[in-house]
Amino acid sequence: MKPIFVQLQCAPGKTYEVADAIYRKEIVSEMYSTSGDYDLMLKIYLTEDQDIGKFINDNIATVPGINRSLTTLTFNAF
Repeated sequence: MKPIFVQLQCAPGKTYEVADAIYRKEIVSEMYSTSGDYDLMLKIYLTEDQDIGKFINDNIATVPGINRSLTTLTFNAF
């Protein structure tokens, strides 16, 4: 399994609602509130054969209150 990181920019005042909705889906390993351009950072483990774009589209992008996302793929852990 490989981790991906997803950063989410939420609509003003919606960060906690977005975080709660994602937490209830039980799809993240870790989730943090962050400073800067994005409000939340998610760590998600996917199997090698999972389609990352489809997973994000089906499980994250459909959550109300998200304005923008940034997905980072990982290669090696050090």
